[in-house]
Amino acid sequence: MTAASGVAAPPSVSSAIADGQRDFDWEIGTWRSTVQVLADPISESPDEWLEFSGTSTVRPLMDRRANVVEFEVSGPAGRIDALNLRLYEPQSQRWSLTFVSMRDGLLTPAVRGGFRDGVGEFYGDDQLGDRSIKVRFLITRVSRDEARFEQAFSADGGTTWETNWIAVDHRIRR
Repeated sequence: MTAASGVAAPPSVSSAIADGQRDFDWEIGTWRSTVQVLADPISESPDEWLEFSGTSTVRPLMDRRANVVEFEVSGPAGRIDALNLRLYEPQSQRWSLTFVSMRDGLLTPAVRGGFRDGVGEFYGDDQLGDRSIKVRFLITRVSRDEARFEQAFSADGGTTWETNWIAVDHRIRR
């Protein structure tokens, strides 16, 4: 912040790269998404995976200090229309990711983290029905034009994890 104005000075490009602010730049654009969703996570029922396909569009906001993912997929089990708002937290040099389903319009609790060695790891707490769970979200940039996203839940404080969401995105060239 400058003392006279109380306004934060913009970071230099080199400091933004070093601190993680540009970690999602590679993902800006439109992607073809194929998704598998576990129908009833953390339950005693046999695993049933639901399949969806559609598009994921990532748009930068606020000079890339934030971005939004517009997610629209469908399959035999129905549609998923959602947003994911990602905000960079410069004080802690991490990102927060908040998901909202357009079906109910409710924001989920954010998962927070960042990228290390090409993999984004984000963790948070949530509720599944009436029980508290941990959430882990992983983002792997497989190549310039392919990315993989996995979500897992833990009902035992993070000792064991059950993957319940796998999305593979392929960039759509325009």
